[in-house]
Formats: sequence, structure tokens, C-alpha cells
Amino acid sequence: MPYHTNSALPDSVSHVLPKHAQDIYREAFNHAWDHYADKSARRGDESREEAAHKVAWAAVTRGYQKGDDGRWHPKK
Repeated sequence: MPYHTNSALPDSVSHVLPKHAQDIYREAFNHAWDHYADKSARRGDESREEAAHKVAWAAVTRGYQKGDDGRWHPKK
């Protein structure tokens, strides 16, 4: 279930990430969704959706980090 807009992202993403980080998440999720369509490309029993969410969060953490204030900020 690819996300066509940031407003379609789960609340756990859209309510905590800044807009640019949401863009990263959405694009990484959609790419991973396509990449992990074949079950043999995934690890263990994880679903296609689980794999795509893991990839998307990993992509976000490459450029953003959670600050002491509990919000996500660009890495310097």
C-alpha cells in the first residue's frame, strides 16, 4: 500500500516528523514496498509492510535525529 501523499502516512509518522522527514519516509517506504514484493527478498516472517516501514524509518534516521525535546531535528 504505497503512500501517494504525506497526509496518507500513519499518524505515528505524520504527527512526529517534520515535513521533509515525512517526504523521506514516504519515498523510502514506497521504494521498499516495490523492492520487497517478493517474499524471498524479506527476512524471516516479516510482512512486506513491516519491511517497508523498517526501511523508511532507517532512511529518516540517516538525516534526522530525535532531540532532547522529543522532536525530530535534522542532523548537523
